[in-house]
Amino acid sequence: MRLMADTARQEQRKRLMLTEPVGKVIFKMAVPTIIAFLINSIYSLADTWFVSALGTNATAAVSVNASLDQLIMMCGSMLAVGANSYIARLLGQGNNKKASQVLSTGFLLALGLSLLLTIFGNIFMKEMVVLLGATETCMEYSIDYATYVLFAAPFMATSFVMNQCLRSEGSATLSMIGMGFGGILNCFLDPIFINGWEALGIPAMGVAGASLATMISKIVSFLILIFPYVTRKSLLHLSVRNFCPSYDIVSKIVSVGSSSMFRSGLAVVAGILLNDMAGNISDSVLAGIGVSTKVMMFPFSIILGFGTGFQPVAGFNWGAKRFDRVSECYKYASKMACIGSGIMAALLAIFAKPVIIAFAGNDPQMQEIGALCIRTQCLALPIHAWVAIVNMLCAGLGNAGGALALSTARQGSCFLPILYPLVYFFGAYGIASVQAVADLFSLALAIPIAIYMLKKIRNAKALHEAGQLQDE
Repeated sequence: MRLMADTARQEQRKRLMLTEPVGKVIFKMAVPTIIAFLINSIYSLADTWFVSALGTNATAAVSVNASLDQLIMMCGSMLAVGANSYIARLLGQGNNKKASQVLSTGFLLALGLSLLLTIFGNIFMKEMVVLLGATETCMEYSIDYATYVLFAAPFMATSFVMNQCLRSEGSATLSMIGMGFGGILNCFLDPIFINGWEALGIPAMGVAGASLATMISKIVSFLILIFPYVTRKSLLHLSVRNFCPSYDIVSKIVSVGSSSMFRSGLAVVAGILLNDMAGNISDSVLAGIGVSTKVMMFPFSIILGFGTGFQPVAGFNWGAKRFDRVSECYKYASKMACIGSGIMAALLAIFAKPVIIAFAGNDPQMQEIGALCIRTQCLALPIHAWVAIVNMLCAGLGNAGGALALSTARQGSCFLPILYPLVYFFGAYGIASVQAVADLFSLALAIPIAIYMLKKIRNAKALHEAGQLQDE
C-alpha cells in the first residue's frame, strides 16, 4: 500500500511538472512559499516594532542580531538549497530512494552544525555580539536577544532543510503551513513576553521576551514541518538509517548549496561591517538601517518565494529532459519577476517615510536614513528580482559556479569593494545607498551568466533530440 501511494504521488507530480502550463505550475509552487516568507517577514518586523517601544538602543540591538539569524541560516541554507536542487533532479529521474538519502543526510548535517553554533555561541556570548556590531549602549539588549535565539538554532537550521525538501517534492503547501504558523504565533507571543501578562503571571521581559517568542515559534514550526516525515505522509523518507554521507551525495549538495552558504556568510560579513560603521555614527543610524532592512524583507520575500517556486520546476524538467519547458519556465519567471518587483518598488518608495516613522517615533535621523535606504533599494529592485531568477536557474540546473557567483555578488563581490568608499565620501548616506549600488553592479555579472545558461539549455535540447545526451 505504501509503495502504491508513493507511486501515485510520483505520477501526480510528474503530470503537474511536465504537462501543466508553466505559469500555473510555478505559481502553484511559489504562492505557498511566498505566503510563508511574508509571514516570516511580518514576525521579524513585529519583533522590531514591539521592541521599538523600548527605545532606539533596543531597536539597534535587534538590528545587530539580524546577523545572528544569518549565521544560523548558514548552518542550514547550504545543505537545504543543495539538497533541494539535487532532490528535484533525482525525482525527475524517478530515483526516490536516493532522494530520501539526500534529505536525511542534509537534515542530520544541519543539526550537527547548528548544535556547535549553540554551544560556542553561549560560551562566547559577549564576544559574539560585539563581533556582530553591538555598541556599548545596546550590548546588554543584544545579549538578551541572542540568548534564546541561540537555543532555537538547531530547530531553525533543520527547518530550512525540511522546507526546501518539501518544496522539491511538490509539497509547497506543507512548507507554507510550517513556516507560516510559527510566524503568526510569534506575532501573538511578542507582546505577551515583551510587556508581560499579569493575569497569567508572565513578567515583562523586554528584549529577551522577543527572543523567547522567537524560540518558541521556531520550535513549533519545526514540529509542524517534521510531522509529514514522522507520519510517512511525505514522498521522501527522513530517517537516521537513510543518512548516507557519501562523496556523491555530499559533493552534489555542497557544490550547489555552497552558493547559499557563501551568500549567508557574506550577508553576515556585510551586516557586521554595516553595523560597525552605522554604530560609529549613532545608534539612530544603526537602528534606521536595521529597520529599513526588515521592511525590504517584504518585497525580497516575494521575489525569493517566487524564485524558490521556479527553481524545482526548472530542475525537475531538466532532470526529465524537457528542455523546452526549462526555457519556457525561465522566460515566464523573468517577465513576472521584473513586472511584479517594479510595482512593489513604486508603492514602497511612495510610503517609505510613513513606514519608517512607525518605528522611529520622534528620532529624525533614524527617519531620514531609514527612508533613504528603502527608496534607493526600490530603484534597484527590478534588477535584484531578475538576478535572483538567473541565480535560481543556475541552482536548479546544477550550475554551482553560476549560482555561487550570483549569490555572493549582492553582498560580496559587488558590495564589499564599494562599501568603504561610499561611507568615506557620503557618511550615513553612503551606508543607506550601498545595497542599491551593489544591486546595480550585479547586473553586469548576471547578463553573461544568463546568456551562458540559455545556450546550455539550447545545446542540451539539441543533443537530446540527436540522441547523444547522457544523464548527469
